[in-house]
Amino acid sequence: MPIPTETLEEIVTEAAGLAGIDGSEPRLLRNGSNAMFRLPGAVIARVAPAGRATIAEREVRVARWLAAEGLAVTTPLPGVPQPTLVGERPVTWWAALPPHRPGTPRELGAVLHDVHALPPPSFALPRHDPFHGISTRIHETRALSDDERGWLSRHLARLREEFAQQAPFRPPRLLHGDAWQGNLAVVDDSPPILLDFENVSLGDAAWDLVQIAVDHTDFARISHDEYADFVGSYGDDVFAWPAYPLAAAVQELRWVAFALSKADEPLAIPEIRHRVACIRGAVPKPWTWTAF
Repeated sequence: MPIPTETLEEIVTEAAGLAGIDGSEPRLLRNGSNAMFRLPGAVIARVAPAGRATIAEREVRVARWLAAEGLAVTTPLPGVPQPTLVGERPVTWWAALPPHRPGTPRELGAVLHDVHALPPPSFALPRHDPFHGISTRIHETRALSDDERGWLSRHLARLREEFAQQAPFRPPRLLHGDAWQGNLAVVDDSPPILLDFENVSLGDAAWDLVQIAVDHTDFARISHDEYADFVGSYGDDVFAWPAYPLAAAVQELRWVAFALSKADEPLAIPEIRHRVACIRGAVPKPWTWTAF
């Protein structure tokens, strides 16, 4: 559930005071699982949920490490507490980007190729779990009927059981964890800038490739030529993985679970019903899902 904007502004203002940053007139950019504010001086404040200080600290550390490895990434502010804590809420500070566009599939494939080629850092990263959080969202939400909840629970259990029997696509390596065009910013003719390191982990490279593949096969948001560009720039195709249909079903379920986390937003319930109907086979592909 998004935090009320007034409360978030108070958190940002207090955190800015603690960090020695000008927190006057914070402007909300996004209020989702993390809230983003723009502050004077081209500073971005990222407010994470309570209890996630360790993850917020790791985000900053990952960004600095990737920059040291030569990747273009969004820049954490130096010389300030990262994160700054207000109660249990961590706030991290980043340099705002100039006007930019999202990356293309071709650009995303090239950046992922470089990310996946890196050896793991010297500090610990979590293992990627594609099923993380799904069961909790299914069982805790009030947005589902008993029939929907039961079906989703059985569907999740079946996917877990079948997926455990599959061979991996590739050996474990560094993953971005939320690889899509919106997490790549392109400023003029500069190299694409990678964003959002909350889900960086170690695991099968397939999980950074499945999302755009599903966009192509299930939603037709990516054309055949765009997907070919992605594969060409990355250098591998997750469609060659025998377990791809299972992985695609897991990705679809993850996007349903994300919608469940937004159940208190206006118009969320019809979208949740629609997404559940889609993965139950009641709606033919390609699907159209409304973003939150």
